[in-house]
Amino acid sequence: MSSSFRPVGLSRNRQADPLAAAYALPRPKESFHHGSTAESAFDALYVHAAPGLLHQTHLLTGRRGRAFQAVEYAFSHAWEYWPEVAVDSDPVGWVRFHAYEYALSPWHRFRELVDREEPAPTSPMHRALLHLSARHRRAVLLCDGLGLTIAQAAAELEASCAATESRLLGARAVLAECFPDSDDHDALPLRIRTLVAVGSAATVPTAGSVRAESDRRLRLLTRSVAGAVAVLGGLVCTFVLVSSPWPEPPDRHARTTDTTQGPSRDVRSHP
Repeated sequence: MSSSFRPVGLSRNRQADPLAAAYALPRPKESFHHGSTAESAFDALYVHAAPGLLHQTHLLTGRRGRAFQAVEYAFSHAWEYWPEVAVDSDPVGWVRFHAYEYALSPWHRFRELVDREEPAPTSPMHRALLHLSARHRRAVLLCDGLGLTIAQAAAELEASCAATESRLLGARAVLAECFPDSDDHDALPLRIRTLVAVGSAATVPTAGSVRAESDRRLRLLTRSVAGAVAVLGGLVCTFVLVSSPWPEPPDRHARTTDTTQGPSRDVRSHP
């Protein structure tokens, strides 16, 4: 249900903020097709989007190691499904969706029990973002950090526009409570956009290494599946052979006894 309270900057049809254009707005998909091969097109997408996605997933999780893993997973996945990604209307959004999904997956909670704890972020806004729930964190990063509209964010979150707007308003309310001394709470979205636009100084792996790792994993998966099918087929054949009833051999001793005793019984039966 849409809220009657709409802070400044919240609109279903507002234009994207140019401050975060380098990370938020994907280039036209044709710009990733100028290469003569699929490899060159993938490399162009990777060079354009990987550094920004690394920074965004770090903002979402507060863990740099998981951010690297999320970006590597997303682009490996993109290379496996490159024919689909190449014709997508928003290749950056396609990769971003999978990177965010991996970074915020609930199973990472079990890894946090054994992983080494990373130092807290130095930015007060980043620390405030990590106080939000995963859904609210993702919504506010898409809308306020990347400049997506409510409709665009709802499509990526696979939620309704009303639900997305509710998450965004809830996230803004929590962030406002984290900064009680701030006189202008409408400036919080600008601070988030500034935090996203700062970018990351970390060096991402090369696109070629990501493609090679994706191909290696695909070959390993194919061999594993083939091996599992072969083992399963052998087990089924063995079970069938073992469980099939074997025909009993004829009892030669009984047949010999019947043959030798038969005439004697016939003789005794006649006077």
